[in-house]
Amino acid sequence: MISVRNRLPRLSGNRWLLFITVALVAAACSPKLRPVAEQPKEPEKPVVKTQPAPIVKPAAPKVSTISLLLPFGLDHLAPGESYSTVSLREADISLGYYRGFKMALDSLTAQGYNYKLQVYDTKGDKAQAHSLANNPLVRSSDLIVGPVFPDDLKAFTGNYANAKQPIVSPLSPASPATYKNPEIITIMPPLEYHAWAAARFINNKLNPDKVFILKSGFSDENEYIIPFKKAIDSLSKKQVKVIMLTVIHGQLNSLIPQLSTTDKNVFIIPATDQHFLTITLRALDTLNSSYPVTVFGHPNWINYSFLNAELLQRLDTHITSAEHVNFKAPNTVNFIQVYRQTYHTEPTEYAIKGFDEGMYLGQLLGAGGLKDLTKMDFTGLHNSFQFQKKAGLGWINTHVDVYKYANFELKKVE
Repeated sequence: MISVRNRLPRLSGNRWLLFITVALVAAACSPKLRPVAEQPKEPEKPVVKTQPAPIVKPAAPKVSTISLLLPFGLDHLAPGESYSTVSLREADISLGYYRGFKMALDSLTAQGYNYKLQVYDTKGDKAQAHSLANNPLVRSSDLIVGPVFPDDLKAFTGNYANAKQPIVSPLSPASPATYKNPEIITIMPPLEYHAWAAARFINNKLNPDKVFILKSGFSDENEYIIPFKKAIDSLSKKQVKVIMLTVIHGQLNSLIPQLSTTDKNVFIIPATDQHFLTITLRALDTLNSSYPVTVFGHPNWINYSFLNAELLQRLDTHITSAEHVNFKAPNTVNFIQVYRQTYHTEPTEYAIKGFDEGMYLGQLLGAGGLKDLTKMDFTGLHNSFQFQKKAGLGWINTHVDVYKYANFELKKVE
């Protein structure tokens, strides 16, 4: 789920520029040491003759080795080969994420931390990811970040025997149950945590007697519906009645007898199908003139250009998000300026995520490792990190914000 608006230009597709950049990327960074200031010498004092004291050198900062496993797809640069639209997009994701991540480590290095960064090309291929799990340099890392895509990460963890080694799923909100690894670190909150955030806001802020779930009929909507119902039942102690309706051609007349003309009528719409959403939202807009409507949508709605912002605002639409960037915030403005100076291009949404994750993970490693992520919360440029440990599922970031449309843009309400 990508909630950052894609305002930033994609790669131009220049093969040689990409080759030069990626070639530089692929080299492991040398450990950097912070200079140690010499202490002024004290005046000499007369001492009895004895064995000279051993010279004690100041300890160098601990070197933390990090392996990045990203789908650069360098094989597409070989003679006679070329990037497809999909593979070029994957390379764009990789390059942006790497740049942001490295910029974070460079910033931490200036504070006295020390890292060795190893970068590997997964090629967006399950077989390659499976093979990298046998690489001794990867296995000896203090931290492994990637692979990016769920199928590749599943292939990697399925061939990785060290159940105590932390492995980060950096960009996918897929359920950690997919990987069957007790030390997986899921950075992007899975869909069920969006459902819980919506239920919590509805119960605590709106306190309705009932909520209506409008279904399109696709089974994948149950990934949202089931945890939402569980959450609202738990939080309200089953005082909020849940009414489900499979909507056909925008027909909502059967609900009218249960609607209020004075209080907000709360509708949950977990659908992502364009045709269904277009018709159903128009039907709700018609109802809204007589029955006040409040809508809670799927987090992917934030990416859909076909959704009309004016309509969403009229329907008092709320959307949960785990990755919304405030481009006016001072920290974001500063990051963009430094990124431009460093790489002479605009940062992508993946560069922002790479920077946040590099700062968070880098600090944890420098402070002694990733033994307990609950001890350190983090507020980044695109989201906050609040981890919970789930038995058999590893560490999961559970922080999700709630936004609503106001003045034709998303405003954070919780």
